[in-house]
Amino acid sequence: MKPIQVSPNSFATIANLAQEALYKEIYLTPKPGLVDQDNNGAHQDMDLNTFLKSIEAITPFLAETLHFGFQHACMPLEPFFSQLRLIGQQAEKKMFQATNNINTHKGAIFAFVLLLSSIGRLQGNQLPVTVTSITTLISEMCRGLVAKDLHQNNAQTAGERLFNQFQLTGARGEAESGYQLIRDKALPCYRQCLDLGYNETFSLLQTLLTLMANNPDTNIVHRGGLDGLDWVQSQAKQLLNNGGALNEAGIEKLIAFDEQMNQRRLSPGGSADLIAVTWFLAHFPD
Repeated sequence: MKPIQVSPNSFATIANLAQEALYKEIYLTPKPGLVDQDNNGAHQDMDLNTFLKSIEAITPFLAETLHFGFQHACMPLEPFFSQLRLIGQQAEKKMFQATNNINTHKGAIFAFVLLLSSIGRLQGNQLPVTVTSITTLISEMCRGLVAKDLHQNNAQTAGERLFNQFQLTGARGEAESGYQLIRDKALPCYRQCLDLGYNETFSLLQTLLTLMANNPDTNIVHRGGLDGLDWVQSQAKQLLNNGGALNEAGIEKLIAFDEQMNQRRLSPGGSADLIAVTWFLAHFPD
């Protein structure tokens, strides 16, 4: 995969790449427990069309965020991040309007607002745009975010409750770590699969299994507790130990895993967001 060359003239291409990442995730099939082209996964309130409407609604904010990062490249990180959260909230509002108040992309909006603003800011400061520089900037931008957002004595949101109960940091923790799970596990897996000659679909499915085996996914814990998370991670690891999606019968085993996930109403929504981020970041040099 040839790395993308970043310049202000390529911003439209990069925004389109972010949109395509969201399409790649939703069309990827079969995805255990998740909405895809085969079924609605563990969800009763959303389907493929819901996600397509959502992507259309939030697409304008992708380019807006990229240009915001470029135009405010010298703004101190704290007010910069505060402004980004306002853009993210606007995108969420459009998403909810398009989906009749169904949360399809809240996690993805959070991730791509960070990614695209970081790319714009790096370019605005004439700094290299690489996986390392993007994720390092995100980590700096989000320093202290878990402590600030999740240490709540009167926990109201699901994220706050899961942090208070199990110290799970979710999307905020991933961002504050500079997407360490993607850098350490997902990207190496995806690139290795491509290097071995597997096509994009098989490579992404293998990467999804890798994420499910390693990600303390708060979406799963919210639905199935820590026992549900342990079960999902052990099943994903067992599949990977036998070749995963790359096994001769890999797709059949993924379909069977999907049926089990759906019966248990477990959805690895956090890993789905990270798949989109992985595919996007794979277009940039290390």
